[in-house]
Amino acid sequence: MQKAQMLGARGIAEKVDGAGRQFGRSSYAFATATLSSSANVPAASKLVIGVNIQKFSARFVEPMLSLAVAKLPEGPGWTYEVKFDGYRALGLKTDGRVQVLSRNGRDFTARFASIARALEALPNETVIDGEIIAYDTDGRPSFSVLQNRLSDKPQLHLYAFDLLALRGEDLTEEPLEKRRELLRRKVMPLLPDSIRYSETLEASAAEVIDAVRRQGLEGVVAKRRDSKYQPGKRSGAWQKMPINKVREFVIGGYTPAPRNFDALLVGYYEGRKLMYVAKVRGGFTPALRDSVFRRFRGLESDRCPFKNLPESHKGRWGEGVTAEDMKKCRWLKPRLVAVVEYLEWTAANHLRHSKFQKLKEPQITKAWPE
Repeated sequence: MQKAQMLGARGIAEKVDGAGRQFGRSSYAFATATLSSSANVPAASKLVIGVNIQKFSARFVEPMLSLAVAKLPEGPGWTYEVKFDGYRALGLKTDGRVQVLSRNGRDFTARFASIARALEALPNETVIDGEIIAYDTDGRPSFSVLQNRLSDKPQLHLYAFDLLALRGEDLTEEPLEKRRELLRRKVMPLLPDSIRYSETLEASAAEVIDAVRRQGLEGVVAKRRDSKYQPGKRSGAWQKMPINKVREFVIGGYTPAPRNFDALLVGYYEGRKLMYVAKVRGGFTPALRDSVFRRFRGLESDRCPFKNLPESHKGRWGEGVTAEDMKKCRWLKPRLVAVVEYLEWTAANHLRHSKFQKLKEPQITKAWPE
């Protein structure tokens, strides 16, 4: 299997292969582990580099953004890719030096050193756009695993989905289809397996949505084949549809109820800082609530683990935790991980309509910082 074929890590390949088999020998081939088909590339996408392209010194370019939609666009002018659950990142090489940069231009090079080392094989004056991910024990991309890692283990991957510049040639004015073909043919063969190609999902919107939903992946991104790369723009030429708004969060406390608890207090790590994001009340049966509460034994703490509390106000949806609210909270050492479904992640950094699904196993084993 070629390195460009994606999501070959651990259980994902078998999982999506299984989803692909339901389509039999139809014209839509789920040829790789994410329903991809890199061989089916229109002849029009073959670009001779150097034609109508400007000279470019590799540097940070504000990433093009996707417009959130409730329904995927359809038609021959659109392509589909997996929406990953990770960190958006640019990989670039200029004057022989590699950098990994966040979507805001922060230097991720040291933080994701294994990715930076893998990108040393990039041609000089080249910029790629992609997503850094880590897999959970089920073989799915997991933001929680990515955040909570203590080193380069678990292994990290960067899935590359666009090429902004190649050997000093600016490609941002070229159609997406041509940029991706250059990425696939001219760049990916140079890179090790930790840098992978985000394949096009050659199937109808309905088929793609069904397969992504079955495998618990985050969602789908639809892109116009002829779209130029528009730095910092959310023009609608790229559209994202979350399929499964589910994520793992660390439990750092709860609000008490007479028998057990009323709501879980959950958050996520930014580096080594645990950041509060939501109160989770929904999704519990009485028996499940009792079962989760029993897992709190031995984890009680007299101090709040969330570094962004207290908040100044409760916010529009009442998810904020003020200093007065904190007096009523009970704190836990952040060892338990909850899988939480939610409707929206708000601009105030809270979850709307959060719903508990289950506790994640295995739980966090790193020591509670003193």
